Amino acid sequence: MKILFVHQNFPGQFPHLAPALVARGHQVLALTDETNKRPSPVKTLRYKSPEPAVMESALGRSYTDHAERGFLVARGARVLRDKHGFQPDIIIGHPGWGETLFLKEIWPQATLLIYAELMYRTRGQDVGFDHEMGPDRDETRFMTVSRSAHLIQAMVQADGAIAPTRYQADSFPPELRGKITVIHDGVSTETVAPDPQAMLALPQGGPVLRAGDEVLSFVSRSLEPYRGFHAFMRALPAVMAARPQAQVVMVGSDDPSYGGKPRDATSWRAKLLAELDGQLDLGRLHFLGRVPYADYLSLIKLTRVHCYLTYPFVLSWSLMEAMAAGAYVVGSDTEPVREMIEDGRNGRLVPFFDTAALAGALERGLAGDPDGPALKRAARQTILDGYDLLRDCLPRQIAWVESRGALR
Repeated sequence: MKILFVHQNFPGQFPHLAPALVARGHQVLALTDETNKRPSPVKTLRYKSPEPAVMESALGRSYTDHAERGFLVARGARVLRDKHGFQPDIIIGHPGWGETLFLKEIWPQATLLIYAELMYRTRGQDVGFDHEMGPDRDETRFMTVSRSAHLIQAMVQADGAIAPTRYQADSFPPELRGKITVIHDGVSTETVAPDPQAMLALPQGGPVLRAGDEVLSFVSRSLEPYRGFHAFMRALPAVMAARPQAQVVMVGSDDPSYGGKPRDATSWRAKLLAELDGQLDLGRLHFLGRVPYADYLSLIKLTRVHCYLTYPFVLSWSLMEAMAAGAYVVGSDTEPVREMIEDGRNGRLVPFFDTAALAGALERGLAGDPDGPALKRAARQTILDGYDLLRDCLPRQIAWVESRGALR
């Protein structure tokens, strides 16, 4: 078959699926934003990056921005069709930025498959979850409805969709849920595995950390409230006082990925450091920013305790990889995390906003929880049993794509 991937940051969620389809004899192309610098595993073409829309109405701005990107993608697709004669059997895209909105107009005969990452909701997810970030206002819910318009349109147009977790699939309305197949992106359990020799030299003359050292890790693409950065930081004074040898290592950018910056500081890190001024041993608190993947892997392999917190939202790959590495995980007792972690079986769960409970769980793990070895083994086994890339997820993804093509 001829298969076209569409993703503004390709390969995005498809770094394994795209080349696997090539290996099976399919002709695979990718269409991505001209500014995307990520290496691609398949032949890639680029569309013009859209300019931000200028509108007075915030309610309309979201759809306008996404529709503009969809229009530019469609223009690029039209060049593929008219100048190069490319007629895909299957299109696989991420609808989050509007890229799939007009592709059925270019190739009405193609099967359109989309990645159903999350549907925004006005209640029961991130909106109104954390009152510290603002009151639960009608206007916030209005904006959420507006932001979901392009996602609902994309799902209606799609012939099928794939979601990585049940929680994420169930965020979509029941009327659309039947289109979604749940298959996780997959974890390479050979690459991400326990390593008693793991080590990481911290920058700027920091200590060299090794497996067995008292290390507490926190990893997020961005250090922000959506991933519980503020909750974690507020637990640290008690943890660092109780565990005077512990080294706290944090990975993540100061630039927010979800939500915005605080109004009274340049970043959430700056805000929390100011709030906790004098309460933290800064010599044992290490902010690494974003790091190479190899350094990140070393950290989750050597850590004694890994903390993962999140609003009810998209589940991070870092949780799955920490579990695969056999880490002792303390997570937030929120719905997406409960899908992966059962408290007392393969990790520890604490209420997202309970600072004392979080500090106590972290201290317990750092001190050497007697149940720790069993929890760590069970965490890795959870990934081996249902989320292994090569044995489970990738074969299921391939079968899903090829079966959709066979239905044409």
